Amino acid sequence: MNQVTEQAAALATALAEGKAEEWDRRAELPREVIRELGTKGVLCADVPERFGGLGLSSLDNGQLIAATGEVCSSLRSIMTSQGIAAWTVRRFGSAEQQEDFLPRLTSGESAGVAFSEPGAGSDLAAMQTTITRDGDSIVVDGVKVWVTGAHYASLLVVFGRYGTGAAMAVVPTDAAGVDIERVPDPLGCRAAGHATVRLRGVRLPAEHLLGGAGMPVTMLATSPLTHGRISVAWGCVGMLRACLRAVVRHSAKRETFGSPLSEHQLIRRHVAELYAGERTATHACERASADWDAKRPQHISAAVLAKHVAAGQAARGAAGAVQVLASAGAVNSHVVARAYRDAKLMEIIEGSNEISQLLLADEAMTVWA
Repeated sequence: MNQVTEQAAALATALAEGKAEEWDRRAELPREVIRELGTKGVLCADVPERFGGLGLSSLDNGQLIAATGEVCSSLRSIMTSQGIAAWTVRRFGSAEQQEDFLPRLTSGESAGVAFSEPGAGSDLAAMQTTITRDGDSIVVDGVKVWVTGAHYASLLVVFGRYGTGAAMAVVPTDAAGVDIERVPDPLGCRAAGHATVRLRGVRLPAEHLLGGAGMPVTMLATSPLTHGRISVAWGCVGMLRACLRAVVRHSAKRETFGSPLSEHQLIRRHVAELYAGERTATHACERASADWDAKRPQHISAAVLAKHVAAGQAARGAAGAVQVLASAGAVNSHVVARAYRDAKLMEIIEGSNEISQLLLADEAMTVWA
C-alpha cells in the first residue's frame, strides 16, 4: 500500500475494529462513522483529488476495500455503493454534474445505486422504472429493491427505462415522492442499510439526468457493474483474510485429544484451502484492477472473473472457518458467522454465480475459438 492508502485503511479499521459484531447485531452503522469516512474521501477513494477524493488507483482502492472488508462487510458494502455511484457520475456526468455531485460524495454525504427491481434482477432489460423528460424536468416512477446503503443515503443513482432505451438519474432521497423502506432481517451485511425504494412521480430538474440517456441498458450498466464487481471481489478478499486469521489463531490455541487443533491433518487441510482461496482471490483481484487501471479491453471479463472467483472462495472459506471453530464460531455475529452469511450474498449481487458463468463462457468461446 502507498501511504495514502495505508492512512485510509488505518482510519476505516480504527473506526470499525471491535464494533462490527455489535453493528451486525443492531443491523445499523453509526451515521457519524459513515460521515467521517465520507468527509475524508474514504468511501469513494478513487475519485480524483480535485473533487475531494484520494485519487487512488483501482489497485490501491482495492487494498483499502479489502482492509475494510476484513473488519466489517457492511461498512465495505457502503464503500462499494458509494464507489459505484461516484464512478457513474464520473463516467456519464457532464463537467457541471461532476462539479455538483462528486464533492458532495467526498464531504460526508452517502449514496446508493438502484439497479434491481421486483421483476428485474439479473435481467435489467426487464426494468419497469421509467425516467421521463418533461420540459426542463424529469419524472421518475418505479420500485427498486435491495438498494444497498439507501437507508443512509442522501443521493441515489437510479436506472430506468427512457423511451426505447435507458437512462440514469441522480435522485435526492429527500425529494417529494421518494419512500425508503428497509429490508427487514437480511441474510448478510445486515448493517449495510439495504432498502426498497419507491419512486412515485418524483420530479427533478433535468440537470439530474446523467449522460447517455436513450442508450441500451447494457451499454449504460456495464461500466458501473464492472466497477462494483471489482469492489465486491476485493471485499471478499477481506472476508477470506478475516476467516484465515480466525482459523489460524483458534486452531493454535484450542486443544483436542491432547494436542492443538493445528496439528490435526484434517484441520490443516481447512487452513490450506483457506490460504489457497485467499491467494487465488487476491491474484484475480490484482489482475482485474491492473486491467482497469491500464484501460485494457479485457478489464470487463477480468472483473467478472475476479468477482466470481473471490465470491466463491469466500463462501467456501467461510463455511470451512465455521467448521473449524465449531461452536465457537456458531455464535451470531461472530466474525466467521458474519462471513458465512455475508459471503453468500456476494455470490448473488453484482451478477450471480450463474450470470458470471454465462459471461465467462462467452469470453472463453470468443478467446479460444
